[in-house]
Amino acid sequence: MDAVILAGGKGTRLYPYTVSIPKPLVPLGEVPIIEIVLRQLVKHGVTRAHLALGYLAELLMAYFSQVDHRLDLELIYSIEEAPLGTVGPLSKMEDLGETFLALNGDVLTTLPFSDLVAFHRRSGCIATFAVKNRSVPVNFGVVEISDDGRIVGHQEKPDLHLNVGMGVCVFERDVAGFIPEGVRFDIPDLVHALLEAGESLAAYVSDDYWMDIGRPEDYAQAQEDFTVGPERFL
Repeated sequence: MDAVILAGGKGTRLYPYTVSIPKPLVPLGEVPIIEIVLRQLVKHGVTRAHLALGYLAELLMAYFSQVDHRLDLELIYSIEEAPLGTVGPLSKMEDLGETFLALNGDVLTTLPFSDLVAFHRRSGCIATFAVKNRSVPVNFGVVEISDDGRIVGHQEKPDLHLNVGMGVCVFERDVAGFIPEGVRFDIPDLVHALLEAGESLAAYVSDDYWMDIGRPEDYAQAQEDFTVGPERFL
């Protein structure tokens, strides 16, 4: 089983932590988040990981030159000369498996990757996206207006319930044919391209723990959650 780890971004939302180290090397406890991800992938049957690197790629490669002997995992590096977005790096990768995982290198989750892959295979779809329902507070009073301009309701600071992508997907290799080479291409671009082509996409709705370590407050929460119970993730 192959996995693609997307680890090339600058992590600008996590400044100042990422000024001198790439975001995937930011530690939780004493373990960089990307090593946690790779250990989890090994546990779920992944044998080869393609690492899409860009910003401070040399630091990531230096780190893994020291730890790869601890992982029963083949690591393949793909270096971006210019930012290619969240799925653009797939256009450069060769020898991907027929079915493979693709995920961000900074996600802390208890999502069972093998269950996700099994769900994808049963779906018969070209792509499956792990999805989580999140409640998002709106810090304003929301006015409901009818088509004729009359107020018909009011909600004070309601919560919106949204299905959000977890940054973890399963793709069939044919997905690569929808990704242009050498240009920035993100998940929304891919979803639109696949839907316009009439492809079927599946959603794997998960109640598992998930934290996208994108902002300092998210990192602080992930640090607390990991420190309290590292056995949940390792």
